[in-house]
Amino acid sequence: MGTSLEGINVLVTGASGGIGGAIVEEVVRQGGFPLIHFGGNPDAAEDLLERIGGRGALVQADLSSREGPRALWERCLQQVSRMDAVVHNAGVRTEISIESDWDEWHAAWGREFQINVQAAADLNRLAIAHFSRRGAGKIISMASRAAQRGYSADALPYGVTKAALINMTKSIARSFGAQGIVAACIAPGWVRTEMAEEFISKHGLEAAVQDIPLGDIATPKEVAELVAFCLQPSQRSINGATLDINGGSYIR
Repeated sequence: MGTSLEGINVLVTGASGGIGGAIVEEVVRQGGFPLIHFGGNPDAAEDLLERIGGRGALVQADLSSREGPRALWERCLQQVSRMDAVVHNAGVRTEISIESDWDEWHAAWGREFQINVQAAADLNRLAIAHFSRRGAGKIISMASRAAQRGYSADALPYGVTKAALINMTKSIARSFGAQGIVAACIAPGWVRTEMAEEFISKHGLEAAVQDIPLGDIATPKEVAELVAFCLQPSQRSINGATLDINGGSYIR
């Protein structure tokens, strides 16, 4: 087992899903202590905690509510006395047509902004105050290739909210780097998650990989390893960066 994250306490939001679970497993493999956030799926979170041999703590919170992020942060500090990093992995993707009912349209945009952006902003506010007192801290946000190159019209809120995460990361990096706070984004393309499998079941694997030169989809472990790299104490100059992991389907 590696020890490059030894003694580091890491909050991973949306940790009960595929990418979140892989991040938690990699943090533990490298000696860190994950705070495993889940919303409404305690069974998946408990299964993950069992897989890592209990070397973590479960923290429940509803990030779709206004009070959810603050409750989550307080519950984390009930588990550990010091926070070292936050990984914003929680996110939702809503399919909503521009011809949809007006109320449904607004509800979809509002929910996606609350979970994908506002919850991250609230947690960042709390984390920045905590990290500033310590003179160190990492904020890693899970953005998307969609934020870089645009997205399909049937899921406009997703690409827009992920782009907002990238901009927030840049602003934090420029504003708080002098206080020892390092912020960076990961921008995956297709990853072998439930969302990808649903797409593949509808449209086939060829449709998913048609614009990926590698001809394959990333695994959650690949993404998790990149997140763990960003969490290394030695990696400070990634501050403000967005790291693409998309098989060459979008190259800047």
